[in-house]
Amino acid sequence: MQNESPLRAPDWSNLEAVFESLGRALVVLDEGFRIIRASQSLDRMAGPGVSLEVIGQPVESLFGARLFGPEETLRESLRLGRREEGRRGVLRCGRDAARLVSVTTTPLAEGVVSACDPRARYLVVLRPAEDDDTILQSALVSHGLVARSPQMLRIVHLVESLHGSDANVLITGESGTGKEVLARALHAHSPRSGGPFVAVSCAALPADLLESELFGHVRGAFTGAVRDRVGRLDLAKGGTLFLDEAGDIPLPVQVKLLRVLQERLFERVGESTPRPLDARIVAATNRDLKEAIRQGRFREDLYYRLRVVPIHVPPLRERSEDVELIARYLLARIGGRAGRAVQLSPDTLSALERYDWPGNVRELENALEYAVALGRGQTVQLEDLPAEIRSPESRPAGTISARLHSPDPNRSFAPDASPLMADPEEAPIRAALERHHWSRSKAAAELGMSRTRLWRRMRELRIGSR
Repeated sequence: MQNESPLRAPDWSNLEAVFESLGRALVVLDEGFRIIRASQSLDRMAGPGVSLEVIGQPVESLFGARLFGPEETLRESLRLGRREEGRRGVLRCGRDAARLVSVTTTPLAEGVVSACDPRARYLVVLRPAEDDDTILQSALVSHGLVARSPQMLRIVHLVESLHGSDANVLITGESGTGKEVLARALHAHSPRSGGPFVAVSCAALPADLLESELFGHVRGAFTGAVRDRVGRLDLAKGGTLFLDEAGDIPLPVQVKLLRVLQERLFERVGESTPRPLDARIVAATNRDLKEAIRQGRFREDLYYRLRVVPIHVPPLRERSEDVELIARYLLARIGGRAGRAVQLSPDTLSALERYDWPGNVRELENALEYAVALGRGQTVQLEDLPAEIRSPESRPAGTISARLHSPDPNRSFAPDASPLMADPEEAPIRAALERHHWSRSKAAAELGMSRTRLWRRMRELRIGSR
């Protein structure tokens, strides 16, 4: 009687090769939701060596408890034999980074289990979010933080990767970019989400009043202090204190705030009893703090205390891919207040995407408020928009969008073609496509428009790929 052949090691290579060719990564889980196998394509998503490092680890080590926690519905669905498709998840890529991915999970059939590995029970398929338009278009973290552009998606990833952190955050960016929206999202995705979110505008008050506003005061501390006042540091206990326009904090208050951040203690004005600081500090500014430091208007030591985690929010003109998503989100909110379901016409959307938005998201919201108030139908038409947005000649010069819509003195036309009838976008789009060998994503990035809008304009202009 021949000896039985030794048990062969489970072979997933063929299955992994198929999914890898589609740009997917596979993760195999056992009955206890521990990782027993991960394809090498996971390394390209999460970093070199991750596919080996996670073996034997609970699946939460990749995604955190928000997606695969013991009480989450995704686990329950798998236990009940149900497949879940296209769930949005944040893949951890090292200690301080993350990546948005589309997650599909399914229980493994008996035949697959017996053929590959008797321990295997569940399969997780990962797809980068940038390859999945449905994920990108629904990438709403909370409180209006909407993202499709790569720059903002990196911020979305960072917000979710900081969900267990209490570190101070400094948010920089132009006025109107949504820094407070981001601050509220950071609070909502933090261990302090159950506590209060307390905001204070540091530019609105002189030094003595700002000090009292932050620290509080006791009765008789100064003329007019007729009763005790609880400061914002106290009000934010257990939550987040948002220092808006932090670049305008007067130097005397900067000194006291620095000591609070260093010692985690503060005193009310007119009182000598120290109180513990139990709040996370999120600060925001539209000023160049490094230049302010050089000019002696901002303390360098305070800058680094606030800037534990720096986040820069790019202006809207640098992330035109986000315009449509933000506009639809704002329009739903504005229409809801007016008791109307309002949508954008194609011409209106094109105008919004072409405009450079010097006032950023705040200007976009104001323009939509204006359009909804002016229009009476269920669709915002081009003529409902403010004049500076609907008129190409009113856009600032020197930008991609302005160049696309400005006459080109060097452009030549066929003898029977009228310059008045030629679409000014056609030549720049054709040139960009030629330069990038007809790669729509690269051409769209150069032109400052989304891939969807480029595809739509190519179809309208009857520009075909090679």
